[in-house]
Amino acid sequence: MPSTLSPLISAKQLTCIREDRILFEELDIAIHAGDIVQIEGPNGAGKTSLLRILAGLSMPFEGNVLFNEQCISDNRELFHQNLLYLGHLPGVKGEMSAQENLEFNLALHGLDQSTAEQTLSEVNLLGFEDALASHLSAGQHRRISLARLWQSKAPIWILDEPFTAIDKLGVKKLEQLFLQHAEQGGCVILTTHQDLSLDPERVKKITLTYRFY
Repeated sequence: MPSTLSPLISAKQLTCIREDRILFEELDIAIHAGDIVQIEGPNGAGKTSLLRILAGLSMPFEGNVLFNEQCISDNRELFHQNLLYLGHLPGVKGEMSAQENLEFNLALHGLDQSTAEQTLSEVNLLGFEDALASHLSAGQHRRISLARLWQSKAPIWILDEPFTAIDKLGVKKLEQLFLQHAEQGGCVILTTHQDLSLDPERVKKITLTYRFY
């Protein structure tokens, strides 16, 4: 049965146009506490564009994004306090160590920096905490970024390709974290080219297709 509770985040009549392509139009979305939502579609269909619009980082051609039934542009600060967005790029500074990168990101989002070393163990980076990020692999960069998930108190997680360069064990651990976050009243919105091993009934899907004018 559909939830009677207000959605955590929703979109009304979203339209996104890039050059001569309509990526999506008149898209209505309602994402509730407990939802895990996968955005899918071919390359160029607008998956990242949709995530960025939902996160308030890009503007739609038409339509609105709502947080607790209020337009996010009217209460941007409160919305961002309740949001964790991880983009496709890991955003790691090569001149800083793994632990320094994580401490910086935690501080930037008002989280406890003292947990950085412990949190790195969740993503199998203990032993690399003092290594410069420039000496680490792409997968290790991704894990530095993803480590923030273990400390985030934001209910809304928007994640662009979180499994990129992550091994099977790491993917499984992330999926379990997503379930835990959803069960605790949060929601997860993600894109991925990988098949999720979660129960298909547990994952809602939004499929995008683009068309030309």
